[in-house]
Amino acid sequence: MRVRQLLSVGVTVFFFVSLATSQSGIGPITNSVPTARPRVGTSSTAISSGFFLNVVVTGSFPIENPSGVISNFGFLSTGTLTEPDENTYLVFDHNPGGPTPGYNYGRRFVFQGHENSGNLAYITRVNLDVIDPAHRVTLLTPVDPGTGLTNFNSVDGSTYDPLTKTLLFTQEAGKTGGVIQVTTSWPPTVNTLYGIIGRGGFEGIHPDDKGNLLIIEDAGGVTVNVDPGNPNSPKVARQPNSFVYRFVPKNPANLLDGGKLQALRVWVDTKPLVFHSADPVGDVFSTAQLALHTPGTSYPVDWVTVHDTDVDGTASFDANAAAKAAGATPFKRPENAQFLPGSNFLTLFFDPTGDTDAGAGAPALAARGAWGSIFRVDLNSDRLSGRISIFVLGDAQHASFDNLTFADDHTLLAAEDRGDTLHLQLNKLDSVWAYATDGSAAARRFIALGRDNLSLTKGEDNEPTGLHVSGGGLTVDQLPGTLNNLVNSRGFLTRQHGENLLWEIRKPQ
Repeated sequence: MRVRQLLSVGVTVFFFVSLATSQSGIGPITNSVPTARPRVGTSSTAISSGFFLNVVVTGSFPIENPSGVISNFGFLSTGTLTEPDENTYLVFDHNPGGPTPGYNYGRRFVFQGHENSGNLAYITRVNLDVIDPAHRVTLLTPVDPGTGLTNFNSVDGSTYDPLTKTLLFTQEAGKTGGVIQVTTSWPPTVNTLYGIIGRGGFEGIHPDDKGNLLIIEDAGGVTVNVDPGNPNSPKVARQPNSFVYRFVPKNPANLLDGGKLQALRVWVDTKPLVFHSADPVGDVFSTAQLALHTPGTSYPVDWVTVHDTDVDGTASFDANAAAKAAGATPFKRPENAQFLPGSNFLTLFFDPTGDTDAGAGAPALAARGAWGSIFRVDLNSDRLSGRISIFVLGDAQHASFDNLTFADDHTLLAAEDRGDTLHLQLNKLDSVWAYATDGSAAARRFIALGRDNLSLTKGEDNEPTGLHVSGGGLTVDQLPGTLNNLVNSRGFLTRQHGENLLWEIRKPQ
């Protein structure tokens, strides 16, 4: 019998400042962690053999330029956990500067938004080449001196747009969410795109080589009974209520010039699959949703325009309401997306989280994505239309998908976000799964996330997020979704809630 070796991850901090030497991503991933960690008590995190997790920063790391109550990487001075989320790794050809004049901040950085609320969410830059803890973490969004607030909430997704040469961050805050644009120079210039791209519970955001922005919305829908004939059955099945967007800018070098926000539309049996505000039960149990989630099928898709700044102006607008009015197709809380490396941005994967409740796991709902799902979209060469197919239909073992990234050109990594309720119901914490897009291997559990003491004390569970593999390139031909992005790439993962650790995924030298 072959013995699998698992690595239990401690909290000792080591700094590695050299650039990784992999030429094809952090893969291949050939081994699997046998089981998920139980929710009871605390447990260490396990990663498949051939890899280890190195702590880059912890939540207690000081911010070198604190502002108001924003004092540490993962904690406010009030003790509030700030929940750093998606990571973006970049390599500059020079020192971009920082709050300490003349200081060498290096060239390699990881940027992340923080998901806390109260108008105190913020954006940080981890200076990977800096060893001195006093300069390791830099704040990019200080509070307003008059109010003590940043006026941001639930900052989640992040990316770099090489055509605008800016960072883009999303706020998963429903009708008060939206996209934030931040320059990489010091001091950064920060503006919002609420009148250009709209307000919505946005998460994943990814540019393509033409400057179009793929934007994923996570907006929870109305809940209905899992048995429509029994009003006493659990009311935990969500109406699909979120959309997959594409923003097509008029000027790819300047998003403030406006453009068109579009949303994905799926056609099932020659009819568009749309949202019905008056019939949430019908939407949850629709035969079209069943067809869409049936393995081995595919259906036509196109993009429907939901807002055009030339026609509708640049006042702030509700993107979710506009998508519904335009007849776009709703999904069960998509969290993220990624373009397939080497596909010329014609193939993308995105992942609805589902219901995150075992009460919605009955066969009729499971077949409609209650446990979560991963879809594949193959666009035609004009990118105006294509086809959608189910890539992974979730189950109790593989559920509630969230962050996505590619470990190599055919290995999609998907982190789970089951939530405290589902953790408790199944006594199972989150995992990170590796899926071969070419069908060459069964799903492998890459990481089994544990639970730290602070999370236990706070009465909530940890979550794997910020899953990101990139070479850090700044040009169009080095974007995630290109093979060049995997050259000299590094992998990162955040253990959110609790100690708020940022890890680098590494291989022994």
